[in-house]
Amino acid sequence: MPHTPARPIRRKFHPMRVIGPGLLAVVAAAPVMAEEKVIHAHGISTFGDLKYPVDFAHFDYVNPDAPKGGTMSFRGTGASSTFNSLNPFILKGEPAQGLGLLYDSLMSGSPDEPDASYGLVASSLEYPEDRSWVIFNMRPEATFSDGEPITAADVVFTYEVLLDKGAPSYKVALKDIEKVEALDPHRVKFTFRPGVATRDLPALAGGLSILPKHYYDKVDFTASTLVPPVGSGQFVVKDVKPGRSITYCRNPDYWGASLPVNIGGANFDCYTYEYYADTTAAFEAFKSGGYLLQQEFSSLIWATAYDFPALKKGWVKREELADNNPSGTQGFWFNLRREKFADPRVRQALGMMFNFEWSNQTLFFDLYKRTDSFFENSPLQAEGLPEGEELAVLEQFRDRLSPEIFTEPAYEPPVYEATDPATGKLRQLDRKILRQASALMDEAGWKVGEGGLRRNDKGQVFTLEFIEDQPSFDRVLNPYIANLRALGIDARLTHIDAAQMQQRQEDFEYDIISGRFVMSQTPSVELRQFFTTESADAKGSANLSGVADPVLDDLVELVIASKTREELTVRAKALDRVLRFKQIWVPNWYSGKYLVAYWDVFGRPPEQPPYSRGDGLWWMDEAKLGVMKAQGALR
Repeated sequence: MPHTPARPIRRKFHPMRVIGPGLLAVVAAAPVMAEEKVIHAHGISTFGDLKYPVDFAHFDYVNPDAPKGGTMSFRGTGASSTFNSLNPFILKGEPAQGLGLLYDSLMSGSPDEPDASYGLVASSLEYPEDRSWVIFNMRPEATFSDGEPITAADVVFTYEVLLDKGAPSYKVALKDIEKVEALDPHRVKFTFRPGVATRDLPALAGGLSILPKHYYDKVDFTASTLVPPVGSGQFVVKDVKPGRSITYCRNPDYWGASLPVNIGGANFDCYTYEYYADTTAAFEAFKSGGYLLQQEFSSLIWATAYDFPALKKGWVKREELADNNPSGTQGFWFNLRREKFADPRVRQALGMMFNFEWSNQTLFFDLYKRTDSFFENSPLQAEGLPEGEELAVLEQFRDRLSPEIFTEPAYEPPVYEATDPATGKLRQLDRKILRQASALMDEAGWKVGEGGLRRNDKGQVFTLEFIEDQPSFDRVLNPYIANLRALGIDARLTHIDAAQMQQRQEDFEYDIISGRFVMSQTPSVELRQFFTTESADAKGSANLSGVADPVLDDLVELVIASKTREELTVRAKALDRVLRFKQIWVPNWYSGKYLVAYWDVFGRPPEQPPYSRGDGLWWMDEAKLGVMKAQGALR
């Protein structure tokens, strides 16, 4: 779960399944030539060698002797505060959190390598040096949850049904696959389209959730349903209370428990996600043991409310765990599909009115730092003036880019410094910044008129509607709205229910919307979902801003095609620089930490893996649990 201060940004997107830290892709193949060198391997890495050898027993960061048993429980914080579907692959319905537990993929990621994946349903893979195709050799013993064998035909079906009947974003994610073939019952080949960047495609293909053809021959794949589906993974749906909770429990007949990629993980017999109407109700439930693990998204609660009896007695612990993943891409996203946002000066002026410094001091207890990059807290972030290899990348597009990109530092939001002389604290509204933003609006043709409101030359008032389904974010938005009104914007906040929020996001029916994406250490094809022309009008896509620019399309493809990490870094910096110049969002804030609290009933490995929160490797400590129950702390 991504770390988002103030509250989780609950938006549903439908990119491909993820293994490890990156979004996975699919492969296109060329005919096998006699002289073609084919690599046979137990895993694959985007850059360089694999950490783990062919005969590795388990990942380093796990406890291979971790006991199995008990139930891990969380608050359900998926796309909304409720759910009404167990089908995460279509646009219809609001899927429950945790559905990934039902599905295995051909390959599995490593918690300590950002670019690697190892065999899961596939025991090995074969591919040429140019990665133009990949063959996965599947384990004959692998079965679905109903006992039916997992075969190459199921992998072919998965690709075809997602492309034909899945959420529209799958067409973007799968576009580089030319065909998928079952070579025999347990060998499947992905062939990639000629001329595409193939660096990540074998891993992407290996990360697809495998769906059962025999099941969907009888069940409508396009239906939003609460009937537990047949899956390919370690867990099955045990109990569903629509909109309230969902429990997944271990399939006792799961075939792959002893695989190296599974040893030491998924140590609980069951996982439960409890849903609550709002943050307050959820926190009250956590305090009384209603669920056991809480990632805290509210800085207010973290700073002021962790003084309840269970914590004082030592029954509940809280920690700040390192988050080594890029922390950027949280913000308020302008909907560029609407004409009033066409001028970047307008977008810049509106963004300038968000006073992060005051919010951090007054609302967030100085827990956060300002985001300014789409790859915040990573080496991929653009800084200063473009130079060296990054400049060389940008030079390819000089005639299509604004000159300022080459002559001005990468854009950073203004810093609010005005203070109240009486208190010494920051002012919510900085008049100097207000004047600068006002000048930009004037230049863009939005002048202050009757009632102090800005109008264009047609007399239309500039309106800006924020939509929210959670009142907990009001304390952040209302001061921002007050500043916008001082600029002459008819800004307002509208509360809607979770279903309306989801539908309006999918249909792009908003002026501005909150959203966060967790970017990869190795960004790749998922960037097409966020920043390209083809995703701008794909219903339900993750391109919240609707940005559509051929230069961005080309830069995204350059990032995807990078052959070394050094090349990827400079190309990602160029992309970041151009995106920031376009002013498609109002960047928010980040922490670089997971704020977690938990009832002290768990065992855990001595070290947290570098690219994971780590609780996926915890286990139930029955002795601690027994003490808790004896003391009346938990039932």
